[in-house]
Order: sequence, then C-alpha cells, then structure tokens
Amino acid sequence: MNGIYPGSFDPPTKGHMDIIERSAALCDHLYIAVLINISKKSLFTIPERVELLKKCTADIENVEIITFDGLLVDLFKEYAIDAIIKGLRAVSDYEYEIQMAQINRQFEKRAETLFMMTNPRYSYLSSSIVKEFHRYGADISPYVPLPVLQAMKEKKE
Repeated sequence: MNGIYPGSFDPPTKGHMDIIERSAALCDHLYIAVLINISKKSLFTIPERVELLKKCTADIENVEIITFDGLLVDLFKEYAIDAIIKGLRAVSDYEYEIQMAQINRQFEKRAETLFMMTNPRYSYLSSSIVKEFHRYGADISPYVPLPVLQAMKEKKE
C-alpha cells in the first residue's frame, strides 16, 4: 500500500514524526505532502519545510517528500496512492477529518482515508503551539526534532 500524509508542517513536530514513522512502517511507500498555501503566513518557506522533513526522515527509506497546491485528491492521478493518512489528536479533529474524507471520496473514488490516533504524549501538540512558545523564548526541544529545533533557533520572526 502507498500512503500519503498531507499537512502544512510549519514546522514539523514530534507529533508529525510519530505519525510518519508509524505510517511508514505500514506502507510500501509513504508520500509526505507539504501543502502550498500562499494565503497563510508561515514561519518556514515551502523549500525550508521540504528540507526539514528530508532531514527528519533521512533514516526512513520508503518516504518521499512532495508538495502540492490545490486538491489533495488530484495527487491520486499523479502518484500511485492508495490511501490518505490523517493523524487524530482529539474528537474535534475527527469531526473535521471525517467531512474531508467523505468529500475526498466524492471527487476520487480511490481516496480511502486511514485515521491514526496520535501518541497520547503528543495529543495536545500542534505547529501553532510550537511557534507560539518559540516566539516567547520557551524551550521547544521536547516538541520538535533536532533539525527543526536548530532551524527555529536560526529563524528570526
């Protein structure tokens, strides 16, 4: 099975890495798809996020980092994808993601969505929280992989 794990990954967190590592163990090939959203103010550029994810996944052989703009289901025409993988932290995530899964199936019949529960120690973690704590000088090392921590220390807002 080939899976795709989409997100903005701004920045990639240990929660993202948990889902990536567990998904990669289940998939023959795992695409990590970085969403290009020019209307959103980001800390890292798309190329920076791609590079960070490449560094964070360097030891996972069956992972490929790609980017996309537009509908995720359009990637089913371009890549050999069998399933969309989504991490769930809370019931509120599920409510939104079930709607997305249903609409994705309307546009692409092959678009199965697999939900993976986040490790409980990352259930509260989001990229937004990491950026907020970083902005105020808090220690974010428990929440992000080392390459991300180093890049965030270098990043000026």
